[in-house]
Formats: sequence, structure tokens, C-alpha cells
Amino acid sequence: MASDDAFSPIPTIETSGVLATTRRRPLNLSGSRNRAFSERVIGGLLFLCGAISILTTVGIVAVLLFETVEFFRRVSLLEYLTGTEFDPSRTAGSGEWGMWPLVSATLSYAFIGLLLSVPVGICIAIYLSEYAPARVRSIVKPVLELLAGVPTIVLGFFTLTFITPNILQSLNSEIGIFNVLGAGLAIGVLTIPLVASLSEDAMRAVPGALREGAFALGATRFETSMRVILPAAISGVVASIILALGRAIGETMIVVIAGGASTGGVPTNFLESAQSMTAYIVNVLSGEASRADTRYYSLYAIGFTLLIITLILNLISRAFIRRFREVYQ
Repeated sequence: MASDDAFSPIPTIETSGVLATTRRRPLNLSGSRNRAFSERVIGGLLFLCGAISILTTVGIVAVLLFETVEFFRRVSLLEYLTGTEFDPSRTAGSGEWGMWPLVSATLSYAFIGLLLSVPVGICIAIYLSEYAPARVRSIVKPVLELLAGVPTIVLGFFTLTFITPNILQSLNSEIGIFNVLGAGLAIGVLTIPLVASLSEDAMRAVPGALREGAFALGATRFETSMRVILPAAISGVVASIILALGRAIGETMIVVIAGGASTGGVPTNFLESAQSMTAYIVNVLSGEASRADTRYYSLYAIGFTLLIITLILNLISRAFIRRFREVYQ
């Protein structure tokens, strides 16, 4: 006969007390700990990138400002802001450091460039947004953006060797080989992709309900484009124009190669050469201006002036965009 131990009940494991502490916790497969750590690392890296960009900007402004102050210790600020003659070959006391010849030449190049790029760019944007089939747009848009990648020195040589001698001088023999008109047209070609691409993106972002409503009221495609789509996308269009203006003002190689480097008073003839602010910086740096020379410190003053002009353009752009977004929202 079997012993009583064979019929004894199976011992149970208590789930309370000391034995409960030996129970294994369930596995956490969500990876929340690793995810939180990676998010902190990524956030720190992104903050570092933003801080680097801010510190770089602050460093540029600080260097320009420091050297500009040294320039104005040698040249009167009033003379620089109000003078209409610029001749760096003379001394600071002769009154030949007025900034307006350089500023007016720079704005002349930009003005001629915008006269070409704004109407052509907006027309291209309207065509790609409202008229072009998808296949045509897929071909034209990349080719147009490829034009923006052409080196500016290539456009400068193209202007100097083709546009000026073969086109401009054939129309008017009095045009010099270096002139404001030819360089301005090259800048216009350079900024066409900026105006066209950004304006086309702004027009395509306009809700389709506006197009359908205009068509329902009997408007043609051209009337819809000009009276509905273009006003609705005006903030993006203006932003593209101001961006193109900033690009034109800061252009260097085209004006150095095709615009010439004549100095003196405010330019009054687009058929003659004129020296822009960026061209002056290049010409002085290619010379032998030492730190003891006033011309060396004038580079920073001109660069700081360019920075102020660009800042003003950006502020105008932001104010304009904010206003028209409030109107059309």
C-alpha cells in the first residue's frame, strides 16, 4: 500500500510576501527609455546647429562693426553718408569717400536685373501653374532650376563676349564693352529662376476651390490667373521678388567682369561702366591695401552697408508677407 506522502496535496506557491518579490517584471518592448534618450540627444544636436548659425551671424556682425568703427575714426560719418564722390586713391581728408556712387551703381544693376526677371519670371510661373500639362511642367521646372546653378562667372564671361559685342553694340555702337546695361541683363537672367520657381510654388498652393469658383462664374483661364490666383499668391510672389533683389544686390562676379570698375560720381548712364559695392571689395582685395591704409577699413564699411541694406529688405519682405496673409486668410 502506498504511503500517505503519495496522496498529499501538491504544495502551492504563495504570491504574497517574500515569494512575490521574486516574480519577474514583464518585458518592456516599447523602447521608451531609449526613445527618450535619443530624443534628448537629437534635440541637443538641433539646438547646437541653431546656436552655431546664430553665433556665426553674431560673429560676422561683430567683426564688420569693429572694423567699420575704425574706418569712421578716419573718415567722417557725415561725409560717408552724404558724399556724392568716391575715389579711394585719395586720402581720407579730401572728401572722396561718399558711399552713394557705389550704392547707386549697385541699385542700378539690381534694377535692370529685376526689369527682366520679374515679368519673365511671373509669366513663367503662371504658365507652369495654370497652363502647362504635368509632363511639360516636369521637364521645364527642373531645367529652370538648373539655370540657377550656372556659375555667375560663366554668365559674366557670356555677357562680356556675346551679349555686349553681338547684341548691345549692334543696337548702339556707343555702348562700351563694360557697361551697366549688359551686366544688369545678365543679373536678370540669373534671378529669373528665383522669381519663377518661388512664384510658381506660391500659385500652386492656392486652393483649387478658388479656381473652380472663378470658372463657375464664367471667367477664362487667363482672367482666373490674373484676377484670382495671382492676388491670392501675392505674398509668395513679393517674397520671391525681394529675394531676387537681395541676390542681385549681392552679385559680384557678373558686375566685376562685365560691369567695369570706374569710380567717381553717381552713375547717370547705363551704357557706361560703373563700380558696385561688391566689385569695389573685389578690386581692393586684389590690390595691395594694407591694414594701415584707409581703403582696407573701407571694405568693412561697405560690407556693413550691404548687410544693413539686406536686413532692411528682409524686414520689408516679412512685413509685406504678414500683411497680405492677414488679408487673404
